[in-house]
Amino acid sequence: MKHILVPYDGSAQAEKAFDLALDFATKYQSGITVLAIARLPEPHEDEETEAELEAAEKHYKELFKKLTTKAQALAVSNLSFEVKVGHPAEQIIYYAENNDIDHIVMGHRGNTFFHRLLLGSVAKQVMIYAHCAITIVR
Repeated sequence: MKHILVPYDGSAQAEKAFDLALDFATKYQSGITVLAIARLPEPHEDEETEAELEAAEKHYKELFKKLTTKAQALAVSNLSFEVKVGHPAEQIIYYAENNDIDHIVMGHRGNTFFHRLLLGSVAKQVMIYAHCAITIVR
């Protein structure tokens, strides 16, 4: 286990997934990438996409500060953050395939009822299509 991907939306389940990834990273000296995905309303314009991405990056940057503090407390230094735009399952799978990810650790459900429904299906889609090991955290 060299490179762990943690899809992150700020939910309690995503926090638990990140904590487990930190545990793996300390045991196996793994790198961790935290991936947040901004989903755009349909239809969208190019200007909207840029504005939404900027807003999402600002929002997640604040959330990532807490994760950085947790990682530093455990001496996990190989930590990076990414914010992408698109469908969550597609972005997770695409990122994993193109960035040498060998393990995905993700929460089972998201923040709100809508996100829980959405991410429940995202977790299922990732389990079906991902090329690497997956741990789903409840």
